[in-house]
Amino acid sequence: MREVDEAVRKEQLDSVAKRYGWAIGGALVLGLAGFGGWLLWQERSEGQIEERSEKLIAAFDKLDNGRFEQAAGDLNTLSEDGSSATAISAKLARAGIALRDNRQAEAVQLYESIASDDDAPKPYRDLATIRAVAIQFEQLAPQKVVDRLKPLATPGNPWFGSAGELVAMAYLKQGKKELAGPLFAAIAKDEDVPQTLRSRTRQIAGQLGYDAVVDVDETLAEMREDAGAPGAPPAAPAQ
Repeated sequence: MREVDEAVRKEQLDSVAKRYGWAIGGALVLGLAGFGGWLLWQERSEGQIEERSEKLIAAFDKLDNGRFEQAAGDLNTLSEDGSSATAISAKLARAGIALRDNRQAEAVQLYESIASDDDAPKPYRDLATIRAVAIQFEQLAPQKVVDRLKPLATPGNPWFGSAGELVAMAYLKQGKKELAGPLFAAIAKDEDVPQTLRSRTRQIAGQLGYDAVVDVDETLAEMREDAGAPGAPPAAPAQ
């Protein structure tokens, strides 16, 4: 019975091989070819990414050396590469060059194109939004500033300091000191915010009547440095 069973199995396998052998073989060949093609595509993509990164670094080196025109040409080419991180970085650099040359309209256009690009990484979009609003701050309606930046002007957000200051200034333009003061104070108390921004917002919060002092010794040291007389007694705080 075992021999008969094995013979039946062998006959079935032979039958399957005869009927479907070419199809199975073709499928295996196609599968191997597809896998090989995917490996080649991945290798090529990684090579292109590496090449673009090297070009971006070279463009930044030219900027550091003051060769702005040559860097601008390289950045223009790189920025045409869709929504890749390299292309977005190149656009940000182009916007910086435009600002340096007082071409604010061009800088705003570049920042807005990044901010509205859903395929761009979110940190880049957030940064571009803040930069675009900052450049146009005097021309924009205060409420538009608030609407665009309020989602970023929250404690814990990486852009809290920069976005929060602009939102608070917009509140002041609207005459809403009761909203601006606490926001300035919150920025001043946030240890993750750059020290220069904390110092500036602390002074504004104090002028609006909101306490933003966390470390008295640190604040007094800053006041002595601002007065240019280390060790001198600090001036009396504003009432």
